[in-house]
Amino acid sequence: MGLILIIVVAGLAVWLLTQHRGAESETCAPVTAATTPGEPAIEVLRKRYARGEIDRGEFEERKQTLEVH
Repeated sequence: MGLILIIVVAGLAVWLLTQHRGAESETCAPVTAATTPGEPAIEVLRKRYARGEIDRGEFEERKQTLEVH
């Protein structure tokens, strides 16, 4: 009886972890959905900064990377 309980609890834990990971990937979808095909990367970066998805330091770092390439 104890072995069955352990298996059920372990299975439930695995299921909950996989469900949580799926929810994280859904939260990332609006970032790409808010962009249009062919939109310049700098515009995408500006929109993400304006929405508060990235802070000023990350914005400046990524902007510098885009300017180099």
